[in-house]
Amino acid sequence: MNENHVYLVSLFFPSRLIFGTLYPAYYSYKAVKSKDIKEYVKWMMYWIIFALFTTAETFTDIFLCWFPFYYELKIAFVAWLLSPYTKGSSLLYRKFVHPTLSSKEKEIDDCLVQAKDRSYDALVHFGKRGLNVAATAAVMAASKGQGALSERLRSFSMQDLTTIRGDGAPAPSSPPPPGSGRASGKHGQPKMSRSASESAGSSGTA
Repeated sequence: MNENHVYLVSLFFPSRLIFGTLYPAYYSYKAVKSKDIKEYVKWMMYWIIFALFTTAETFTDIFLCWFPFYYELKIAFVAWLLSPYTKGSSLLYRKFVHPTLSSKEKEIDDCLVQAKDRSYDALVHFGKRGLNVAATAAVMAASKGQGALSERLRSFSMQDLTTIRGDGAPAPSSPPPPGSGRASGKHGQPKMSRSASESAGSSGTA
């Protein structure tokens, strides 16, 4: 891209913005404000032609930007559309655009209605899918959170139970000191022998 091409591009876009958009927009405002039907129709025809021109240049900028004097021709075309002497926008609309749209109006309306219905159905379909995905994600998040909460509560309850059991369990009895059984056995034997002798003596006297 040489310097001349860059200069032409930088020159075209401000010129198009000022003379192709802002200037017609201001005079369209004045036509609406004054309610002048003639001016209103004039600027409506210009905007229709300018919309078609903008659509066409989207493709021509890709394939014809190398063409000599391409940007100069575009500036000249916009000036031709706006000029009150040439009335280019009115001429193109009356000679080409209006007859073509009038003959194809029914087909265009049918296509627009079908496109509107399909876009509405597609919007509803994708909206339902989005809501289903969001609801599924919310349910999964809630179930995971509930599971984590139940595990926490279960761990707390088990800890409380072990604490209660530790506090209420009876203290284990200490084993008897060694030798106590032997001592009781030794003390018990004389008592048994004494009682046996007393019973024998009573039976002898009888």
